[in-house]
Amino acid sequence: MPASHLPASAVATGDALLELLNGFVKELRDVGLAVSLTENLDALEAVKHIPIGDRQTFKTALATTLVKHYNHQQAFDTAFEVYFSLRGKQYDLGADGTADLLSELDDHEATNLQAAAGATENLSPEDLAAMLFDALQRKDPQMLKSVARSAVRLYAQMEPGRPVGGTYYLYRTLRNLDLDNVLERLLQQAQYEQGDLSEFDQRLLRDEYQQRIDQLQQEIEAEIRRRLVADRGAEAMAKTLRKPLPEDVDFMHASREEMASLRKAIYPLTRKLAARLQRKRRHGRKGPLDFRRTVRASLSYGGVLAETKFRNPKPHKPEIFVIADISGSVAAFARFTLQLVYAISGQFSKVRSFVFIDGIDEVTAYFEGAEDINQAVHRVNTEADVVWVDGHSDYGHAFEVFWERFGKDIGPRTSIMILGDARNNYHEAKSWTVKEMQSNARHVYWLNPEPRSYWDTGDSIVGEYAQYCDGAFEARNLRQLEAFVENLA
Repeated sequence: MPASHLPASAVATGDALLELLNGFVKELRDVGLAVSLTENLDALEAVKHIPIGDRQTFKTALATTLVKHYNHQQAFDTAFEVYFSLRGKQYDLGADGTADLLSELDDHEATNLQAAAGATENLSPEDLAAMLFDALQRKDPQMLKSVARSAVRLYAQMEPGRPVGGTYYLYRTLRNLDLDNVLERLLQQAQYEQGDLSEFDQRLLRDEYQQRIDQLQQEIEAEIRRRLVADRGAEAMAKTLRKPLPEDVDFMHASREEMASLRKAIYPLTRKLAARLQRKRRHGRKGPLDFRRTVRASLSYGGVLAETKFRNPKPHKPEIFVIADISGSVAAFARFTLQLVYAISGQFSKVRSFVFIDGIDEVTAYFEGAEDINQAVHRVNTEADVVWVDGHSDYGHAFEVFWERFGKDIGPRTSIMILGDARNNYHEAKSWTVKEMQSNARHVYWLNPEPRSYWDTGDSIVGEYAQYCDGAFEARNLRQLEAFVENLA
């Protein structure tokens, strides 16, 4: 039906929904998610077939159409909570803290939540603990929401206008709930009620209760976010809570949580990268003209050379030498680069690794036959002989020893990757060593985890080395590292 024949209310509702989704897509793009126009249209089509008042279904529909990778789910969840928290009327936290949710929920859920909030408004810590235990034992989602809201009200002690982040309030709430102790009590109660459980049953039960506790924690985080949004505004909280995607996290400044996300992100990245490199070689440029096959094919055209035939080229697999600074300032960068290179080692004819601080050591053997690359990297950090004098970076001495011991192994098929920030603690550069490497090798590349604007400042001498490299690249995150390794092959 044309828009002109639709009721005015239906047109207005459609326009409002379109504006709402366009704003949310912009928020996702600001976070770093690549949302295409097609995906935007898919999301709009999906939400036409679901009840908008059902918040969870609405969220699931958007996630299904807009999120392409599970590593991006957390960024989507945060953006969703912030963006949709203040859509509709302006909210007032009020005494029971329920008003900011009511317009987001369907009528049935809102009624239940209001009733639960009234019943839990004046809960003591002992009453809340009993309610928490009961909610986890029964796996009651509605009661978990009520517990989360009551816990935040009782323990977070959020003050309007106070410039404190949500992490502080979350820590304060979880510390008072003592969920580890609650988990043990749940297991003891189950053991008492069900009798002796096998070790396998106990493990299943622990996992089940842990999932419920994780759900509670998510409800608490969402409640804290909603209250902060109501206090400070959606835009201010969006800027505060907006975090980079795992592939955009800076190696040099990643938190422990971000490091964990990076470790999870690197495995699918290596699979994708290996497949891309293999496809790139398979569909590379054609080889030289195969005259005999061309003449043979021309016979079907009466001798006219209508279809040229080429020899299939043999894909070239480079030999890789990785020389990595593993001093404290760039250790995380070196670790992820070594993991990435060895995970796609099948795309190279040979991979050899060397690590240094002020001394240098070959660690290739640590990776050969290793089932767990993380374990191999741990051995690199703990067993490699890389300290010569004082354990402070000395690129000049490390490169000189490398050239003396391993320079003869560099050949015309060798590509050398040097990983480090080139902060040499004002030691002698000995850049002639990199010049000698370049004269023997196919390529020499330098990967620097610092922003390019920091290069050649202070004790950084990357420019002195870069003049003898085929390229010096900024590699502060997995996205930049992926782009470089793809070009390497």
